[in-house]
Amino acid sequence: MTSQNETLFARAQRTIPGGVNSPVRAFRSVGGTPRFFVRGCGSRLTDADGREYIDYVGSWGPAIVGHAHPAVIEAVQRAAACGLSFGAPTEAEIELAELLCDMLPSLDLVRLVSSGTEATMSAIRLARGFTGRDDIIKFEGCYHGHADSLLVKAGSGLLTFGNPSSGGVPADFAKHTLVLDYNNLTQLEDSFAKAADRIAAVIIEPVVGNMNLIQPTPQFLRRLRDLCTQHGALLIYDEVMTGFRVGPQGAQGLHGIRPDLTTLGKVIGGGMPVGAFGGRRDVMQQIAPLGPVYQAGTLSGNPVAVAAGIATLKLVREPGFHARLEAATGRLVDGLARAGREVGVDFCAQSVGGMFGIYFRDGLPTTYGEVMESNRELFNRFFHSMLDRGVYFAPSAFEAGFVSAEHSDADIDQTVAHARAVFVDLSKG
Repeated sequence: MTSQNETLFARAQRTIPGGVNSPVRAFRSVGGTPRFFVRGCGSRLTDADGREYIDYVGSWGPAIVGHAHPAVIEAVQRAAACGLSFGAPTEAEIELAELLCDMLPSLDLVRLVSSGTEATMSAIRLARGFTGRDDIIKFEGCYHGHADSLLVKAGSGLLTFGNPSSGGVPADFAKHTLVLDYNNLTQLEDSFAKAADRIAAVIIEPVVGNMNLIQPTPQFLRRLRDLCTQHGALLIYDEVMTGFRVGPQGAQGLHGIRPDLTTLGKVIGGGMPVGAFGGRRDVMQQIAPLGPVYQAGTLSGNPVAVAAGIATLKLVREPGFHARLEAATGRLVDGLARAGREVGVDFCAQSVGGMFGIYFRDGLPTTYGEVMESNRELFNRFFHSMLDRGVYFAPSAFEAGFVSAEHSDADIDQTVAHARAVFVDLSKG
């Protein structure tokens, strides 16, 4: 009998490219039929067939307080009852901006937008306008949204400017993006030695979540900050994913490094479409209407989305929130790693705050190349076996996972027990 998920997917493909509105949702890398969800509550999702899943995707990070938290839902309903959008200032925009500046000391001024992509795109434009330079550095495997100059893959050698990694991106755009290896100090230093006067900014995920979870070395981040300061380039922390997810001050709080600009999203919208970018006062004053760098958005600071963000951030700021989240996430990865070791499967896991990574390889990866060595075929089998048991991980071997404040010890213990059974099956070939 055809499932409702299969029926909906077939229907979707008639009017939506690939049947999805964001590529990873299509299950192309793991195969099978994507789940169409109808309800979320706490740590659980329910699909169109009425099956319930323990959710470790969390809307790709925003659902840090769990799905449909009563305080967030109430805030959204209250805001919606007053009108969905005005295209004019509201007091709630000020409150969210004040919250963000208070929670992140690196923010003197902040501009609200509607997505993480919009935030990173605008931050890059601002960095170019402020410095008068054209080139940017990014790192292979880091994803900063789908703006043209950021959809670039590495060239054939050191200091080779990137080539477009997507159709529709002109080579003239890509040539201004230099792609280096994450955690590679030598490449970083050589790049500044040879091209410092052309580099407007370096944009980085200070904890990577878009090639699975990769942690930076402390030396790498410190040297990056020093080089940007020395040569007048702006350091942009893309904390769309890590902002308030890995700690109360994001990754910059964990590492004690102050970026010039920060981009935010996901958690700051609590599941609604909100992004932001902010930083040094002298840099942010170059944004229109104060300065010559233009940026605008009809729905920026949308009152309903902002209400969800404010309610979520107030919950996140409660005493002990991140300690509990970190402990729950650590409990999950420790249990998974132990289960893999007991069975003898090449598997490891790690976490930072409420983010985690799982890898079918021997040893935690520190670079894009090491991530790519993971056994994708084993991951795909693991993914589908866990899905069949009611556990929803990201449908890709190259995406981080997320734990929410609503994941209970029972949820995690159940997940680990299912994983142990799956590992036994995988060990048999």
